[in-house]
Amino acid sequence: MNQAIRLGVNVDHVATLRNARGGAHPDPFTIAQACVAAGADGITIHLREDRRHIRDADAEKICAEISVPINFEMAATEEMTTIACRLKPHGVCIVPERRTEITTEGGLDVVSHQAQLKPIIARLNAAGIVVSLFIDPEPAQLEAALAVGAAVVELHTGAYANNRPGELARLTAAAALTTKLGLECHAGHGLTYANVAPIAALPEIRELNIGHYLVGEALLVGLPETIRHMKGLMSAARLVGK
Repeated sequence: MNQAIRLGVNVDHVATLRNARGGAHPDPFTIAQACVAAGADGITIHLREDRRHIRDADAEKICAEISVPINFEMAATEEMTTIACRLKPHGVCIVPERRTEITTEGGLDVVSHQAQLKPIIARLNAAGIVVSLFIDPEPAQLEAALAVGAAVVELHTGAYANNRPGELARLTAAAALTTKLGLECHAGHGLTYANVAPIAALPEIRELNIGHYLVGEALLVGLPETIRHMKGLMSAARLVGK
């Protein structure tokens, strides 16, 4: 079961940097191309309702022209569902979204929102889009994700990245449960060179999505080196975990 692990690179904060001055530079599409050239297995973008970083034009171009799978993060709204069904990215990851948050602060409460999520996921599935739900590593949330029709879950690693005691054990158990439920397992949020290995070593996890840290490190050593180094750490951890 120890399959190769993929790295999805989130380019949202390239757009954050661009939007700080306005204009068109740096361009998330151009950076996404560079990520692919450096070895990224996928590109993640989050089209937020307030458009604070990725813009509609970014999403249009990236979904249409980037050669690797696009992971389109979105809130569970009619507007975003309509956009996703039109753009048809490889995958959609439904995330919780609040206007006041700086970044996504926790996992989606699938248990409490099954009635809202089921028709949205059904529409996305009908459009040929693989649906993922960004959730905390809790058995009830995993079971609810299966019940509403998701094919993938992305485990929220933020608490682990913030050194909450026992969080690695929770993630390990949740990853194991995904196999029993027949869900594909991804993970992400707050992962760095220093903390990625224990997560990458979990054999059930097929993909890690990392953005903010990679963009920050790229300012020091360049994007290709940053992506190559992260992928090397992930691959080494996978071999150790065999």
